[in-house]
Order: sequence, then structure tokens, then C-alpha cells
Amino acid sequence: MGDITVRRVNYGYFIRPAEETGTGQQRAEPTLGYLVTHPWAGNILVDTGMGGNPEVDAWYRPMRIPLPAALKAAGATPADIKAVVNCHLHFDHCGGNPQLAGRPVFAQRSELALARAPESHTLPDLVDHPDAHIEELDGEAEIAPGVHIIPTPGHTAGHQSLVIRRSDGTVIVAGQSHDNANLFTTDALSHQTGAAPHPAWLPHLLSLDPKQIYFAHDNAIWTPA
Repeated sequence: MGDITVRRVNYGYFIRPAEETGTGQQRAEPTLGYLVTHPWAGNILVDTGMGGNPEVDAWYRPMRIPLPAALKAAGATPADIKAVVNCHLHFDHCGGNPQLAGRPVFAQRSELALARAPESHTLPDLVDHPDAHIEELDGEAEIAPGVHIIPTPGHTAGHQSLVIRRSDGTVIVAGQSHDNANLFTTDALSHQTGAAPHPAWLPHLLSLDPKQIYFAHDNAIWTPA
């Protein structure tokens, strides 16, 4: 049996307004997904790109790469996708879900509760679209041999990450557990030194001995010191 591969999928970018950056200045951010190809379980897609509506587009000014074009650049087509893992259900992570209708979509039950609340933090038609097949999780789950979902709450209560155990080491797709690799480094050092608080799940994630960690809004890849 061959190894599991992980390929980046580029969905474009958006402009995060100054009100959301904490710096007083707007910031351009990439929107990235990851194509995980399992030797017998097939292609698992982590995040599906940016959805939108006039209000979202006016606020974030996205430059979208459509799902078929983004997958083509990564060597796949929508028909090749066997399952979807959304790290969470904001518009920029589940925008292509309706184009993959019928495929199982793995999401935490707590995240779905947020998405379906009256004051929803996402666009409901991206979640409960026609022929949606949502696999609701309560915590960790193995979705294919060597491929595990683990909860990493913080950005949202139901945020989750994907752990991929390859023959050459463990790779983690951490989505938006952190906005960028540098912020993850800060939390990892806080855990190691006791210098500052860090997410409660971080020791468990680091205990998996990751060789690389990928993020949804950063081209940089975290590696251990």
C-alpha cells in the first residue's frame, strides 16, 4: 500500500477588514484547502473554498478560485472527492460544499449547532444544502486508516483539525486553529515554557509529534524547532 499524500488547494484570497485584524489595518489572507489522498479510501478534501452573498462580498472583497479550477491545479476533480472535512463552517471554509452534495461531510456537533443557530455565524445554505450528507461527530474520530479528526476549539467552539499519519511522520492540517504559523509557534512555546496560557488541546496535538502543520490562511508551514 502506498503512502498518504497531502496537497495544498488554493481557493484565492480575501481582505480581512481592520476591525478584525487587531492591528488597525486591513490584511490580505489566502484561503487554502488540503487534498488528502489515501491509497484505498480515496480523496478527502479539507475545506472547500469561499461561498458568499452581497453582504459578505462587500465586507471581505474575496478573489475566488472556483472549486473545479482549484482542484484541477491540485491534480483532481470534484468527482474524485470521496469525503469532506470542514475545519469549521465559516463562509470561507465550506463554500464549495453544495458542489460536493452527497459526499459525507465530517463536522463537530457543536459546530453544527452554531451554524444552525438563529444568529448563525455562517451562510446556512452552505451547510444544509440539498442532498447534504453530514456526519456529526462528538470529539475524535478515525475516518480512514491513519487519518484522524481531533477537536481544536477556539476560533469556533466546534473547530477541528485533521491528523495524517504518514510513513515519514505525522502531518496535521490545523485549519484556522491559528491564523498563521507564527501564532502557533507562540502557543507552542508558551506550552513548553509555561510563559503564557495556551489552548487546552495543544499538549495533545503536540504529543502526536507532528513534523509539519498546515493552516488555512497561511502559506507558511509550522515545523518543530
